[in-house]
Amino acid sequence: MAPRLRTPLLILVALLLAACNAAASPSAPASQASPSVAPSVAATPTPIPATTYPLTLTDDEGREVTLEAEPERIVSLAPSSTEIVCALGACDRIVGVNDYRVGFPTDVLAALEDVPDVASFTGVDREAVVDTEPDLVLAAGNNLTPPADVAALTDLGLPVLVLYPESLEEVYADIELVGVALDAQAEAAEIVTDMRDRVAVVEEAVAGEERPSTFYEVSLFSGSIYTAGEGSFLAALIEAAGGDPILGDATTTAIQLEDLVAADPELILLGDAAYDPSITAESVAQRQGWGEMTAVVQGRVIPLPEDILITRPGPRIVDGLEALARAIHPQAFE
Repeated sequence: MAPRLRTPLLILVALLLAACNAAASPSAPASQASPSVAPSVAATPTPIPATTYPLTLTDDEGREVTLEAEPERIVSLAPSSTEIVCALGACDRIVGVNDYRVGFPTDVLAALEDVPDVASFTGVDREAVVDTEPDLVLAAGNNLTPPADVAALTDLGLPVLVLYPESLEEVYADIELVGVALDAQAEAAEIVTDMRDRVAVVEEAVAGEERPSTFYEVSLFSGSIYTAGEGSFLAALIEAAGGDPILGDATTTAIQLEDLVAADPELILLGDAAYDPSITAESVAQRQGWGEMTAVVQGRVIPLPEDILITRPGPRIVDGLEALARAIHPQAFE
């Protein structure tokens, strides 16, 4: 989600393992066979049990959230949550969204055309949220949805599920968690299986390659430099793509220029170039203190137009991983 990394308030992610009880599938009756022919037993896939309500889930901040019935009216306060809901086939249940609609697939944009904006990344219009009469609110952690708004909506009796993954595994877990909440476990399982398969292909392609020290520029804001935070899913993504990430502060994701110069990146990836055409390899070379970095000297400064895919922790994050891996190790995909 690009927005979660665009400003100091929104910068990169508590582990959630959502579990649902698996019902054992009944054994199929034995096949009848003649004495001279061995019986043929077909493998029967274990069915995924339906969600039963009331349902209590634990979100990424360790909060217990109870859903009295299957959610039919969903407010999504972050674009990543919106993409998860739509990928699960429940876009038509969304009744309120964050006003940042950049980077959505065209079908999602069309589905949300008449859905009102009820939040931004600076705050939530609590009255607008209540007016939508939601039975599930999906919020984002690490201050992406202001904690005061999460607390206020919870105090109003709304079930607020906070999502904030710190790794690819936790992105999978969040998709599965929302799948359980919406009684869409089968859809979630299919999405996660496909994601895992594609990640495995990338990891195999970059296995054995040298891992360049990699600086991912999320943004420059009021003189501060923002990058992948320590323990963030963006850092995990760079590692999976075959890079050695240069990390900023775990909470703010900011890094001091002197620390960046000392780290001397071998590769600089410009995520913010996706939004500002003035950010180029040439402009980076002109910045004070940047010109002597190895990446700049060797011409390894690369704009990444796929930043939204890379920084939005939803079903399309593997598209972002693939773009990262091609930027870091182009030779592995020739």
